[in-house]
Amino acid sequence: MRVTGTIEEVRQWMAPPRAAGQRIGLVPTMGALHVGHVSLIEEAVKRCEVVVVSLFVNPTQFGPEEDFNKYPRPFEEDLAICQRHGVDVVFTPSPSEMYPRENLTWVNVTGITEPLCGRSRPGHFRGVTTVCTKLFNIVGPDVAFFGQKDAQQATVIRRMVADLNMPLEIVVCPTFRQGDGLAVSSRNQYLSAQQRKDATAIYKALQEGRRMIEAGAVDPILVCERVEAVIRRVPAMQIEYVSLVDPETLQPVQRLDGAVLIAVAARLGPARLIDNILVDSRSS
Repeated sequence: MRVTGTIEEVRQWMAPPRAAGQRIGLVPTMGALHVGHVSLIEEAVKRCEVVVVSLFVNPTQFGPEEDFNKYPRPFEEDLAICQRHGVDVVFTPSPSEMYPRENLTWVNVTGITEPLCGRSRPGHFRGVTTVCTKLFNIVGPDVAFFGQKDAQQATVIRRMVADLNMPLEIVVCPTFRQGDGLAVSSRNQYLSAQQRKDATAIYKALQEGRRMIEAGAVDPILVCERVEAVIRRVPAMQIEYVSLVDPETLQPVQRLDGAVLIAVAARLGPARLIDNILVDSRSS
């Protein structure tokens, strides 16, 4: 496994496999790797001859009051995980390598970046789309792998790639959950033992929404109210949003008739937690 923090070396290392027609996979991460990231890496190893993992805590996707400075950075542990799971190249740039001067060029996806997390995190998705574009241009992957837990991010990246005719495939892998249903996240490290237990209310609420839809509910407002009610059983949980949206447009659905994304964001102690599930009401 090779490790580098420079753009030049990554490009040099990718040139021979690309010339040989080998399939290159990229797993973009901010480090603090967990079993969810490992599931993405394992999918990349299955599908591609060369796998690149980026470890980069991207400053442009954090707001001024967010957790950029305290975001976990267990570099040696991350490298060990990559080594164990068959990664070929780890790209670990510094902010100055990715943004060597004031950035004047940004990639903006409109419409689908404004609802859900976009309401409380202005500028977040501009940072995500810009850094992903830079990583795609640096690595030149044939496939990039993202997780369903960050459903809005995955939808935004997929649309950006389609709209800009980028020559790569976006693969979205299922959310990896603990046995009690909690979606695995690097930010779960911020939770105390009690908060970790309380956080499972989010997945329980999503499952209650699924049950309502599969039982024939057609009014999304009633489903939202029920999901919120389950989360509010944890007094410390502060709901940011509960939304039933179209999986492609991310706009609220008026009636449950087809595929719907139930999406939740909530704050619990020091952590902002997001989760979602896809439900197809036509299969009920």
